[in-house]
Amino acid sequence: MRIGCLFGTFDPPHLAHMAIAEHMLHAADLDQVWLVVTPQNPFKQHVDLSPDEHRLAMVRLAVLGHSKLFASGFELDLPKPNYTAHSLQAMRMRWPEHSFDLIMGSDNLATFHTWFDPADILAHHRLLVYPRSGFQRNLEQAELREHPHVTFIADAPLMELSATSIREDIRHWRQVDDRVLPSVLSYIRQHKLYIP
Repeated sequence: MRIGCLFGTFDPPHLAHMAIAEHMLHAADLDQVWLVVTPQNPFKQHVDLSPDEHRLAMVRLAVLGHSKLFASGFELDLPKPNYTAHSLQAMRMRWPEHSFDLIMGSDNLATFHTWFDPADILAHHRLLVYPRSGFQRNLEQAELREHPHVTFIADAPLMELSATSIREDIRHWRQVDDRVLPSVLSYIRQHKLYIP
């Protein structure tokens, strides 16, 4: 199977995550999309993340009813620090029968050359790139634009939702129903996430 991997902290998962996953499923001719919950980035220790089990539980709720979208906690069990290249290598070893594509925003593509071992990622995986506002000029100049393993999904939904602003609004009891699924919001309230 051809599987698209959308890596993220998903703290919390929101409607833009779901819209991108659904769109990539069809536009990139994928069999499945996995929303891969990532652990704490070693370079972002100043960011307070909800515990892994809560973030994975919220993604599981978000994909309920979507037969081709799946929540994955695979990366949470890998040795730290986590690099996407290592995680994809581990996935290739664990599921050699599948091919894995990496779904990313154009903001990530603009800094892809700074990632750990980007050459290994490009050698084994397609990059499926969706637009993020403010990064179109970077894309026009990016040397990766013509790479055979880089595919731009131009008609992907351009939804600028921020998990940071969602957490802040929840912290102040402001409405977020238009950005977060009801099941996820119920979980957040039940477990008192993002509330000091």
